[in-house]
Amino acid sequence: MDIRYLKGVGEKRAEQLSRLGINTVDELLQLYPRDYVDYSQPYPIASAPYDVKCVVKATVYGKSGGTRVSGGRQIFKVTAGDETAGLVITYFNNPYSIQKLEIDATYCFYGKIGGGFGTREMINPAMLPEAAAGASPFVPVYPLTQGVSSSFIAKCVRSALAAADELDETLPSYLIEKYRLCSRREAIYKIHFPQSEQDIKSARRQLIFEELLSLQLGLLLLRGRGHALTGARMKSVDMRPFWASLPFKPTNAQKRSADEILDDFVNQTPMNRLLQGDVGSGKTLVAAAGMYAAHKNGYQSVLMAPTEILASQHAETLQKLLGQFDIRVALLTGSVKGAAKKAVLKAVADGDADVIIGTHAVLSDGVEYKNLGFAVTDEQHRFGVRQRSKLAEKADHPHLLVMSATPIPRTLGLLMFGDLDISVLDELPPGRTPIKTYAVTGKKRGDLFGFIEKQLAEGRQAYIVCPLIDEGETDMQAVTAYFEDIAKPLLPNRRVGLMHGRLKAADKAAVMNDFKDGKLDVLVSTTVIEVGVDVPNANCIVIENAERYGLSALHQLRGRVGRGGGEAFCVLISDHLSESVRKRLSFLCHSTDGFEIAKFDLETRGPGDFFGSRQHGLPTLHIADLMADSKILYTAQQEALAITAADPTLSTPQNAKLRLAAEGLFSEETSLN
Repeated sequence: MDIRYLKGVGEKRAEQLSRLGINTVDELLQLYPRDYVDYSQPYPIASAPYDVKCVVKATVYGKSGGTRVSGGRQIFKVTAGDETAGLVITYFNNPYSIQKLEIDATYCFYGKIGGGFGTREMINPAMLPEAAAGASPFVPVYPLTQGVSSSFIAKCVRSALAAADELDETLPSYLIEKYRLCSRREAIYKIHFPQSEQDIKSARRQLIFEELLSLQLGLLLLRGRGHALTGARMKSVDMRPFWASLPFKPTNAQKRSADEILDDFVNQTPMNRLLQGDVGSGKTLVAAAGMYAAHKNGYQSVLMAPTEILASQHAETLQKLLGQFDIRVALLTGSVKGAAKKAVLKAVADGDADVIIGTHAVLSDGVEYKNLGFAVTDEQHRFGVRQRSKLAEKADHPHLLVMSATPIPRTLGLLMFGDLDISVLDELPPGRTPIKTYAVTGKKRGDLFGFIEKQLAEGRQAYIVCPLIDEGETDMQAVTAYFEDIAKPLLPNRRVGLMHGRLKAADKAAVMNDFKDGKLDVLVSTTVIEVGVDVPNANCIVIENAERYGLSALHQLRGRVGRGGGEAFCVLISDHLSESVRKRLSFLCHSTDGFEIAKFDLETRGPGDFFGSRQHGLPTLHIADLMADSKILYTAQQEALAITAADPTLSTPQNAKLRLAAEGLFSEETSLN
């Protein structure tokens, strides 16, 4: 049902809810609370933790009328307390809260305890009467948008549940019985309006299992779609000329991964393979080997990169690797326009371009391939199932390779990427010297810039990476302020460049090219330089506010230097001296193994930070967490395999609801047909 027609919503509220992705009642019911305020165990006022949000129970002794202060604001004061201490509550511009409070009545207040010695205070706390807190002690906290409160969403959810007498079960009854799960209606009700922690636990268990089963079934259906015959079945190719042409010896891992790709090429079904490897492990060379084999079989190849900078770099690299075999490489990005774009499109359509490199532009409707047989995406968290599917639709089931530079534990990778086989580059090419990594505080910044100056004097170059510094500040504001106030004054005689995500693509490329060409000594940048950028002369990278990043992200950034031989340095600056931060940064200083770093990162920082909101290109999950819920994920995969073994297309009546759930989860990504 359209959310507009739910009691209490209407057109204006529907517009506000749509900003949260809620357009239907089903989507509303799947907007699960991100947290709860627990009113079941309030603190005594005297022992409530200072400057931390908590619940206290207090009896109201008195309240004052509004007092106007500068700026036109009104202040309302409430005196309250319990047997342990008094409490002064202040509300700003909120007469309604004061009106609700009755003298000598007891309430539960939720907010931060402040005040000086002997005085406890709260400012603008949330409030529940004692009886209401006892009846519904866990109050849901939802993701919000302007004009929408958690209480309004909870009210809408109650209306939706009242209107739906029954919620259809998605899971077959045998799975509910096997795993002792509650019903779907019970789970939905308990997740929104729990009476106890056990309610939350049982609801989450049911909803997480259902969601992860839907995910695994969707991935298996996608994989099953690949059982159609490929239009690019190839013959074995003698790869000796390609390997012999290299000015260096490939690693065993590179040759093994290339062989796995070539073995897939000769199969009747299209390859769907994930190639994951650490920073600098040589994924592009493996892709080039596949392109060489595809060309020998008469097929075109395409590589899609997440940024124009990286696409241009790939084109340059692949031209060196493949141009000597008369393999014609073409670059197609958003910056290619006019006559140049028409010429590239014609070359692609006529088959005069053998390898096409580009951004998402290679997926646009105007791009027609003559004989596409091999498609590569340099995923880097940015390309999901939908983009992979759209790329595959450009030809008759071409072979597909997804490259990722974030090492993931293999068992988790198999669960996450259920529609892909996995190849791993687990060794670095010879000659890569480990990057010396140090963690310092901001007090050492002056000394650090002296060290950078010394490196620049020796003809090298440096990166300085700045994250978002203050809440509400954009990346452009943060990095621009650093550029003007810190980098330029501390390096007055050096050519310092600035790059951030708000620059136009052409301007980013111009700055990056100036840095690559040595026209800039230092590049101050946001993390847009993270993805695969290769400047061999850069041997030093400084990362400000290093505690803001996961270790895997820091490892990715560190990999921007040390690509040209010789000593390279990474300096992590953080003024956060908590034990957890010190432990994490120390680990990175002493480890260069991306897989070990990823494992440590997952264990200590949490999968939400590691995977990010898009879960590595998978559909958005409403409640499940791929790492924290890995045991349920494994169980869900085993059940999904058993279900699809008996019913590959989920076409039986028993599995019809499961198919609908899988299609619903993947609806924004791709069709499962």
